[in-house]
Amino acid sequence: MSLSDVKLGAPQALRLRERLYAYYQLVRLHRPIGIFLLMWPALWALWIAGAGQPPWSIVVIFVLGVVLMRSAGCAINDYADRDFDGHVRRTQMRPLAAGVITPTEALGVFVVLCLLAFGLALLLNWQTVALSFVALVLAVIYPFMKRFTHLPQVFLGAAFGWAVPMAFMAINGQIPGFAWIIFIGAVVWALIYDTQYAMVDREDDLKIGIKSTAILFGRHDRLVVGLLQVVMLGILTLVGWSAGLGTAYYVGLAVAAVLAVYQQWLIHAREPKRCFQAFLNNNYYGMVVFAALVIDYL
Repeated sequence: MSLSDVKLGAPQALRLRERLYAYYQLVRLHRPIGIFLLMWPALWALWIAGAGQPPWSIVVIFVLGVVLMRSAGCAINDYADRDFDGHVRRTQMRPLAAGVITPTEALGVFVVLCLLAFGLALLLNWQTVALSFVALVLAVIYPFMKRFTHLPQVFLGAAFGWAVPMAFMAINGQIPGFAWIIFIGAVVWALIYDTQYAMVDREDDLKIGIKSTAILFGRHDRLVVGLLQVVMLGILTLVGWSAGLGTAYYVGLAVAAVLAVYQQWLIHAREPKRCFQAFLNNNYYGMVVFAALVIDYL
């Protein structure tokens, strides 16, 4: 290799690194909160379906699938919002909005990640593979719902919660009735944390015509979030009763209730920074419920 080849190759390598870093930002691996919010309901379902001892091979498949599908969801979300993100302070520097990557590249990333996730699903039974197509449809349609309805968070909850019936099908080959209660809980939880998230961008969203529950609820946003938090705790209590869980689980729910009160305190003044902190705090909420499940089964 000549010196001129080295000099020529260096800028190319730099451009490659910059491109890979743009993809890294596109799928938000530097902000894993979305991975956790998608993962916790999946782990709840896996532990309950497996009576505290889910097959580790299936757990690994679901965790990897969560990472891939959340990343794919970010790519298609940025593609859908490519004409809006530049007008929102929090999102204007995303790679697609900033013009660092093209819409075609974002779609390509989405397709590749979905294919990888589907390859993982093929390691499970055929019923779970069939359910994975529903997960794909939900992942595709959710980012566009904010144009048509003030309840895009319901579609997000369905997309994030669909891992619940898939988990039961993968382990038990069927979906019991109370599995759908967990699914409904995942949808309600998404309404809670994504409303808190939408409260951060409410002013910008009103200017550009994006719809959200934060806009729909208006001055009643804190009250509605509080009522949803009570409903969520009721659903989790019903899940515990249906699954025959014990004291450790309900102690965990008590801790989750304290976290819900803390989130209410964070959003009481509707300050964007504190609303975002409340959104992030839901990671601990999901973690506490999962820890309670694990301890109870142990």
